[in-house]
Amino acid sequence: MTESTPSSTKPYLIRAIHEWCSDNGLTPYLAVSVNGQVQVPKEHVRNGEIVLNVSSLATDKLMIANDVISFQARFSGRAHEIMVPIENVVAIYAKETGNGMAFEVSKPLAEVEPHLQAVQESEEQPAAGLPTIEDPPRPPAGG
Repeated sequence: MTESTPSSTKPYLIRAIHEWCSDNGLTPYLAVSVNGQVQVPKEHVRNGEIVLNVSSLATDKLMIANDVISFQARFSGRAHEIMVPIENVVAIYAKETGNGMAFEVSKPLAEVEPHLQAVQESEEQPAAGLPTIEDPPRPPAGG
């Protein structure tokens, strides 16, 4: 850390919300944007994200450092080593209330995994006989 570049507040805020949840008997959930740098069970990833229970009952050896969150947890009865870069944390919140904090993910997915690109809108025509959005409504046939 240099004088001109202060460290990110994100890991400090994550630790604070985690502690607040724990102190109030709430379950801290971590929403994570998954890419090649995130180590989680891939079969539990949905739409490029995973939500992790990071309570003391669900994790072992939880460490929330300034650059990474790591812990051990069980998924479907199997032990896993979990590793999430701080930059991939989308939100931390209480399961019971939804109170917490959301963050911007600093690196677009394409920068980390260039083979994953946004899909461009297609100029394809609809299949024959199917109406398009531009087609005006037609009265029902036979009446």
